Amino acid sequence: METKAVRRSPARPLAAWGVTRAVLLLFVFGVYVFPGPDVTSDVSVIYRGWYEVLRHGTFPLDDVTWQYPPAAALAVLSPAVLPFLSYPHAFFLLAFLADAAVLAALLLAGRRPGRSPRGAWVWVAGLPLLGPTVYARYDVMVTAVAVAALLAGARHPRVLGALAAFGALLKVWPVLLLTGAVRPAWRTAAVTAAGLAALFAVFMPGAFAFLAFQRERGTEVESLGALVFHVARHFGWEGQVLLNYGSIEFLGPYVDRVSTAALALSVAAFGWLLLWRLRAGRLSAHVVAEAAFTAVLLSTVTSRVISPQYLVWLVGLAAVCLSHRAGRMTAPALLVVLASFVTVLEFPLGFSHVVASDWYGVALLAVRDGLLLAAALTAARRLWSSTVPHTKPTAPFPSQTPRTKETPVSP
Repeated sequence: METKAVRRSPARPLAAWGVTRAVLLLFVFGVYVFPGPDVTSDVSVIYRGWYEVLRHGTFPLDDVTWQYPPAAALAVLSPAVLPFLSYPHAFFLLAFLADAAVLAALLLAGRRPGRSPRGAWVWVAGLPLLGPTVYARYDVMVTAVAVAALLAGARHPRVLGALAAFGALLKVWPVLLLTGAVRPAWRTAAVTAAGLAALFAVFMPGAFAFLAFQRERGTEVESLGALVFHVARHFGWEGQVLLNYGSIEFLGPYVDRVSTAALALSVAAFGWLLLWRLRAGRLSAHVVAEAAFTAVLLSTVTSRVISPQYLVWLVGLAAVCLSHRAGRMTAPALLVVLASFVTVLEFPLGFSHVVASDWYGVALLAVRDGLLLAAALTAARRLWSSTVPHTKPTAPFPSQTPRTKETPVSP
């Protein structure tokens, strides 16, 4: 019992979290300068600009970079609760608190029967590998909602549904938390989403204008499909790399075909998830988390855009999976953590090489995206094999049953 108590003591993960997060805060507060482009400018310039528009009760409809669901306004407006700080400093502090909330939830979950402290360690170690980008985007806040949804959903499916709906109105992807959920969770999610969407539509005009902006996006330079053009540039491809709809994208010949192929792969991935859901047997709490992790992985690798902050989502979901002792996602989780380290090498440290498509940048991107693809395929294979029952073939002829005195044979 003493050994078990020592193993589950929160002292070590708390100490490691404190040290790593202090370093992140030093970077985002400008005490030390992290190499590469300034990742905090999104908060001090873009988010702050949106804040000035949103606080007057409307969305930034004239800004094509506003590509987020309506509840994202709450994250952008959240620094108003700390009026004694500048907007960037208040935002960084709130992101830090969201990080702390995730750790607290994972530590508490890890102490329950059938749970493991490994999940907390994945969060402690995996998140800082992404560098200061973690606190310079609102994705850590969305991930906190998603982690809370999955951990609470183990006992309260309706809480999972409500939080997943709220998360989806923050940044769409948390709708995938419902992949393995039961019907009460889906019903609650539908009611919650409809109610919140109606409130935003009534009180803040233009709540869903982001859908048109998203539709116009091309192939972002960090996506899996972008590797085609990174290599093609060395063989005379005549396209360009430009800032388009808020991200660095490829524009030129055949880009629309690659974007369409990415969309087709996303549809195929969702088709596979639907087939899995129809074939899967009874799902336990850890399988619900693993289904969400797999769904988000598949969505990420088939997307036209893979921004560095997407790894925050994956680290959070991997942490939830590993908080279950019965889970089978250790290998995909470790691949995601490794991809997080390669991501910070790619952005911001090596982003100029990626934009230039030199061989160093292409290699970094190929390794990062390759790790994510391997994680997605491994997760999908393990999810299927652990939940879809294998049907044993029946004997084709009754005569294959051994004849004994106790087994009469029909004439």
